[in-house]
Amino acid sequence: MEILRAKAPLRISFAGGGTDVSPYPEERGGAVLNAAIDKFAYATLRAESGSGKARVRSLDFDLDATFRTPQELVFNGELDLVKAVLKHFHRTDQEVEVFLHSDAPPRTGLGSSSTLTVALVSLFGRYLKLPMTLYELAELAYRIERVELGEPGGRQDQYAAAFGGFNFMEFTKEGTVVNRLRIDAEVRNELAYRLMLCFTGTTRLSGTIIESQTRAYRDGRSETVEGLDATKHLAFDMKKALLTGNLDGMGELLHASWEAKKQFTEGVTNPEIDALYAHAREAGALGGKLTGAGGGGYLLLFCDFQRRQEVAKAVTRSGGRTVDFAFCPEGVESWSVRSPTAPAA
Repeated sequence: MEILRAKAPLRISFAGGGTDVSPYPEERGGAVLNAAIDKFAYATLRAESGSGKARVRSLDFDLDATFRTPQELVFNGELDLVKAVLKHFHRTDQEVEVFLHSDAPPRTGLGSSSTLTVALVSLFGRYLKLPMTLYELAELAYRIERVELGEPGGRQDQYAAAFGGFNFMEFTKEGTVVNRLRIDAEVRNELAYRLMLCFTGTTRLSGTIIESQTRAYRDGRSETVEGLDATKHLAFDMKKALLTGNLDGMGELLHASWEAKKQFTEGVTNPEIDALYAHAREAGALGGKLTGAGGGGYLLLFCDFQRRQEVAKAVTRSGGRTVDFAFCPEGVESWSVRSPTAPAA
């Protein structure tokens, strides 16, 4: 029996999220600034010769399902991402068992679903000995999730999980370009100290918000178009601030990015999130934004370094929970799990 494992990093997005969702990038060009963090999606594969049966165990959803034929891989809202990957890579002469879990709860804005897809594609690519560049891996994960499965969303999560590190990504009708940013160690360490990741205590279905945003954009809603254009330009401004070490400026741009994001569509924010953010600002946060499509999940805050503890206390009083994290320079990785050798008789 062969055992393989893969992990891919989750990400935080600073600006530009939403401009990677079609048809905006094909028509106006999108840009996103993000960074991978040390929270991961994990996938493990056990494989052996057999009849094509597949068993999937998800620790996050506490689900255990067995599919004996490809016809049983029906998309019904339960383990659909894994089913889509299994359909794509299915082999009738093998039996597989897949174990899944993530360091962050699903539907919290850190890109966990797409990151898990990247880990699974890497895992099956290694198992089937399919050579793939990081671009090819990320694009295949995107196609499986967005085209074959039909889940709404953009491209930044798959590329962030594949590449790791700090990235400035540009999206056009010609394709995706990932600009890997080399951040000075002093700037990187100070940025990690000034940022605070806060779980708002609620999760959300990002697809609903993304579908609403896409409809509003297609309908030409001026506020949506202006918000998307603004956050794209802020991604360029924030990249410059990051590369030049202007971190206070980056904090202010993060606030502007949140204001632009709220223009995308209804549901991006709610009174509870607005109150939490207002209390954090009063306590010393220069800026902040939700890390995903909106509606809940994680709030990323940029703090005045002298008032970091006051911000943390304000977040806790408002019902949030701070979460430690560090930046992750590596992208998706996969490896063989060595079975222990039986002791000699």
